[in-house]
Amino acid sequence: MTPAADPFALFSAWLKQAEASEPNDANAMALATADTDGLPNVRMVLLKDHDARGFVFYTNFESQKGTELLANRQAAAVFHWKSLRRQVRIRGAVSVVSDAEADAYFASRARDSRIGAWASQQSRPLEGRFALEAAVAKYAARHAIGEVPRPPYWSGFRIAPSYIEFWTDKPFRLHERLVYRRADAAAPWATEQLYP
Repeated sequence: MTPAADPFALFSAWLKQAEASEPNDANAMALATADTDGLPNVRMVLLKDHDARGFVFYTNFESQKGTELLANRQAAAVFHWKSLRRQVRIRGAVSVVSDAEADAYFASRARDSRIGAWASQQSRPLEGRFALEAAVAKYAARHAIGEVPRPPYWSGFRIAPSYIEFWTDKPFRLHERLVYRRADAAAPWATEQLYP
């Protein structure tokens, strides 16, 4: 694999190919965070934007991942596209997106999803399904007319990668691993190939 000058352009090309071949959610990524004891936590989230600044996803800041990221502004993620036999790993510092970005994305979501963001006390104990359904009914009634505003505890995070690895499956487990590293978001990228 010949290194491209810009890993974000390479990622965009790979994602576009995955969108054409993956049966579901080509933008799904496994997101790893750590709690205050340093114990890792991983779950699937959906990438909602990416550019040279980083990789963006949205969540409830009061959720487990939200509280972990607000306490420890670092994360790792992996995209795995089985149909292409490829994966991309990223690691880096995390920041909160601007209110304007969060408002624009929230407004683009389906109305029921916006109501759900108000109704769900994400990651907290649920006494029963009826409690969730009652909360949905309450917020649907509250926002029956007009736009549903973004909750103050709901926004996005951006991972600004200092490490991006492109992995391609090859016969006999002689996989290709191309790594881009940089000291910080302002530094130039250095590339290297890794043994599989």
